[in-house]
Amino acid sequence: MRLPDAVPGRRAVLLAGLGCALTACSSGATTPPSTPSTPSTPGGTPSSPSSPSSPVASPSPFPSPAAWQPGAGELRPDVKLRAAQLVEAVGGWPAGGQGVAAARARVAALGLDPGLAEQGGALLADAPRAALEVVYAQYGGLLADSASVLVVCRQWLAGPDGAVVSAGSTVDVRLSRAAPRWTVTALHPADPGAAAAALPDPATRVLASPRIVLPPAGAADVRSGQVHASVLAAMLALAGTYAFEPSVLRSGHPLLVFGTDRPSDHPQGRAFDTWRIDGHPVVDPATPAELVRSFMRDAAAAGSYNVGGPYLLPGGGTANQFFSDDTHHDHVHAGFRT
Repeated sequence: MRLPDAVPGRRAVLLAGLGCALTACSSGATTPPSTPSTPSTPGGTPSSPSSPSSPVASPSPFPSPAAWQPGAGELRPDVKLRAAQLVEAVGGWPAGGQGVAAARARVAALGLDPGLAEQGGALLADAPRAALEVVYAQYGGLLADSASVLVVCRQWLAGPDGAVVSAGSTVDVRLSRAAPRWTVTALHPADPGAAAAALPDPATRVLASPRIVLPPAGAADVRSGQVHASVLAAMLALAGTYAFEPSVLRSGHPLLVFGTDRPSDHPQGRAFDTWRIDGHPVVDPATPAELVRSFMRDAAAAGSYNVGGPYLLPGGGTANQFFSDDTHHDHVHAGFRT
């Protein structure tokens, strides 16, 4: 199923925020991160403990993140790399490389349809220079001839007087098998929506917790007020035992469970995926298996009716509470009914 293209208003909101930040208007004042970026390690290890989900101005040096590379344990790393390279090409450019025409040329240089650049949404901000870091490339679905790769990323945009504006997104990259490499058929950037006027206490606590490291789109999902209370409560409960890094909450995920006609819990704000636990990527063979199994069991104890991951666990309070497949080889999924 083809997801709707990015809502035009989302890009307009980002550009408005960029203009506000670059002119230092008071409504956009936010405390910038102390270190905008250092290069990722192989496998997509993020450079900082958190990232803002809306543009933030900083006088820091312009970041130069390393290109993402698959780490150990990845299934079909070539598929993930293809998706990550496209998002890097769309959302990062040297000085003077802004604009759709330049983005089309960068995409064409990858041997892909240049028209894909026009599906970049808010990543195509009107800034004279941009850098993009892929935090992690997670499967949203992996079948024999098609795939969904959820590319979680941070982006930095250059402004006048040395200002750096920090943003980011999650892009659902759709691919199909081709020779010699898989090809990209569509991009679907996250559209978290506007921030809510007021948030309940659990949402505020999730955003403030140093043990729950949200990516930009995930933080924006929480700020939008569209993440269900059961998800927030479970994340806070898990944070009592683990420091963990969710990859995808509501936006940027396929509307349907990939390859089926069943609605996914994610777009309804009733699920979250986790790619790293206590500093260990779920996909890495060196990660202690019991750490991931324990996290899965504790997610079920926190109320998830549908826990997926790289291990098929026995038991559970409901039938088929735990599951495992290729798609969930690289993360732990926790879904909630209410």
